[in-house]
Amino acid sequence: MKLLMAFVAGSIAAVAAVTISVPTTAQSTATSPPAFAACRACHTVVKGGRNGIGPNLYGVVGRAAAATPGFNYSAAMKASKLRWDEQTLNEYLAAPQKKVPGTRMPIATPDAAKRAAIIAYLKAEGSK
Repeated sequence: MKLLMAFVAGSIAAVAAVTISVPTTAQSTATSPPAFAACRACHTVVKGGRNGIGPNLYGVVGRAAAATPGFNYSAAMKASKLRWDEQTLNEYLAAPQKKVPGTRMPIATPDAAKRAAIIAYLKAEGSK
């Protein structure tokens, strides 16, 4: 019986430790559109969030390109002089290499509806 109680207590402690140690952020996969799932592999959208393989996209709409602090942008992106508005983001997401030849962004989003969902999410999440 003592062994069973020790096992149960240990199991509860282990579950509690895992639950407590999992960080929570404002960036929830439940609130992001399915179209953003591929983006999430490289990007965060959290105020003060970390850069990943790609820059943190919090507040990107309305910002100059290559302006996220601490991210190592390509020379092409630094020289692009772009400002991220809905049209520029739409063009870039549709064909990154066409919009900014030499960018490191490897993934295009050819579906216009998915691009619109991503841009709407960036606008909403990046202004919280």
